[in-house]
Amino acid sequence: MSLFGDGLDAAVEKSFTRPAPKSAGAQMRYLVKQLKGTKPVAQMLRISQRTVERYVKDQIKKPRPDLTARLEREVKKRWQPQIRAKAKERAATTGGIVIDTRARLGYTAPIGSTDETRLRHLTVALPPQYAARLFDAQEAGASDQQLQQIAADALREVYFQDSGRRAGQLEEVRFTDIEHLEFDL
Repeated sequence: MSLFGDGLDAAVEKSFTRPAPKSAGAQMRYLVKQLKGTKPVAQMLRISQRTVERYVKDQIKKPRPDLTARLEREVKKRWQPQIRAKAKERAATTGGIVIDTRARLGYTAPIGSTDETRLRHLTVALPPQYAARLFDAQEAGASDQQLQQIAADALREVYFQDSGRRAGQLEEVRFTDIEHLEFDL
């Protein structure tokens, strides 16, 4: 489970214009249409092709919990790709992204400063270049640790250094013990 990756996906999903299919049959039919057949859907979900056909015909209505989670994840991953792309593009070029987090934040700074890490609740609007970096890294398959480092760099620049107006010698921000993390476009 990727905290940052899932958070970015949830932010983009808020821009959907229609809800994704809810029932198992509708979700299966959507995946069969997207992947052009029952066999690729069966391989992707790790179930038999006949089981997929039964869901498509509504002969089976209630999947087991692990299949429900896989089914929902795969549908949301493919749902409204053009709207998803437009939302990411808008965030990366003009709108930016808002990060709301409750985590332990501290920084590395010269001797004599109070660089003690402490629990902070921050809601910070990040400029478009950081939204672009986050989405590009996510598309490239970056790990959660790499996405966390990009967010820490963004918080250093925007929150701690106030876009270069203060704390010029600040070297690194430590972003740990995350209790809450949410993104918004």
